[in-house]
Amino acid sequence: MTSSPPPGASSAARRTVLAAALAAMGTAAASSAPATALTTSAGASAGTRTATPRAGHDPRASAGLVDNRFWTSHTDWRSGTRAGTRPVLSHRPGLVIGTPAGRADYTDPHTGTTSTWEYAAWTSPEHRSTVPATEVIPSWNADTPAGTWITVELKGRYSDGAETPWYVMGRWAAGDGDIRRTSVDDQKDGRSTVWTDTLALDDTASGLRLVSYRLRLTLHRRPGTRLTPTVWRAGAMASDVPDRFTVPASLPGLARELVVPRYSQNIHIGQYPEYDNGGEAWCSPTSSQMIIEYWGRGPTAQDLAWVNPDYADPQVCHAARFTFDHQYDGCGNWPFNAAYAATYDDMSAVVTRLRSLTELETLVRAGIPAITSQSFRAEELTGAGYGTAGHLMTVIGFTAEGDVIANDPASPSNEAVRRVYRRREWENIWLRTKRYNATGKVVSGTGGVCYLYWPAHPTTAQRRALAAVGVR
Repeated sequence: MTSSPPPGASSAARRTVLAAALAAMGTAAASSAPATALTTSAGASAGTRTATPRAGHDPRASAGLVDNRFWTSHTDWRSGTRAGTRPVLSHRPGLVIGTPAGRADYTDPHTGTTSTWEYAAWTSPEHRSTVPATEVIPSWNADTPAGTWITVELKGRYSDGAETPWYVMGRWAAGDGDIRRTSVDDQKDGRSTVWTDTLALDDTASGLRLVSYRLRLTLHRRPGTRLTPTVWRAGAMASDVPDRFTVPASLPGLARELVVPRYSQNIHIGQYPEYDNGGEAWCSPTSSQMIIEYWGRGPTAQDLAWVNPDYADPQVCHAARFTFDHQYDGCGNWPFNAAYAATYDDMSAVVTRLRSLTELETLVRAGIPAITSQSFRAEELTGAGYGTAGHLMTVIGFTAEGDVIANDPASPSNEAVRRVYRRREWENIWLRTKRYNATGKVVSGTGGVCYLYWPAHPTTAQRRALAAVGVR
């Protein structure tokens, strides 16, 4: 049996390489809520019913698998070590360039252009993860006006006390006029490797783990100017998700559907092939755009002036361009999508893992949809009509029976985007970490990876829901 090409596998080659590597390791061993956001599909009472754990299912089985640490407050930015940066107090505390620490040349590998930049840096305190981890994925929220950009690096400490090098996890700008935003390939130390946006241990069966890490942010600007990036949020998700082909079944606990815009990536096939082969691989930016607009944000007419006026939904083309990773050669860099979402007014965004559909219900109950990453054969997800090595879709609710309501961008039209997928099938393809592909080979699953976007000043209910899934 063969599967169709992955409809949303942004630069599928990179994710396939990562999947193969991880599988090999395992085998060896308002503005807080828009006016249209809150509707129920089965009445108010259905939206508040409580599930009882299924017999034989321990709801604590997935506890302790994920650790999130994000620096966001004025106190956070005053901590650590600063070299030319300073914290700022405002309605949203941040980190900016104060007095630059020096100048340095940067040769953009994608343009060949060498430019001189002033820079300042901040190094976080060492964060000891509650989870001895096999993977760490950073994410950040920042404003980078023209003439500025940032570098995000991470250094981990192994369980035997040794440290990783400083790994570059992204050279990022919101625009593409100064540098080409990029991940960095070929970073490894013989024990861990950076796969585009993910720091992963090479041999998980050895028992070696990452027990702590530090972040380093370097803020760059044109020399002689007073420009500065502003970083509002930076941190990482560390996780140690066990090898599993199946996950425990959960009982439905919510019936609710959020009203989220529907966009198909497939109507953009052939448009702007320089950005990851056009719409064929735009599942990630298409999903991001749906959630950005759900929260009432989006690009202006001026922002979209570069898009061919004959193209429908030009904002999807815009999202593809401004999430594009020039090294990965695709739009599927997870932190770059979160960073793009946070370029809009007072938006927060992170990459994390959830441990169950119950956690996803907690978010939807509070009006927060999620963008989830999954891979599957066509026969594993009834009604999808395709198989994929990696695909992003947006979960917007649950039916009265507990099935998953998703805006699936791998649909032939905007009208066809809303799908209902069987709960048991969907939770397994999303949460598992091992699977068989169409040729019978063992490859990896993403283990509950998702993007969460929400207003920087959430409601009390939203703040509690985020805290319940470990995001603050």
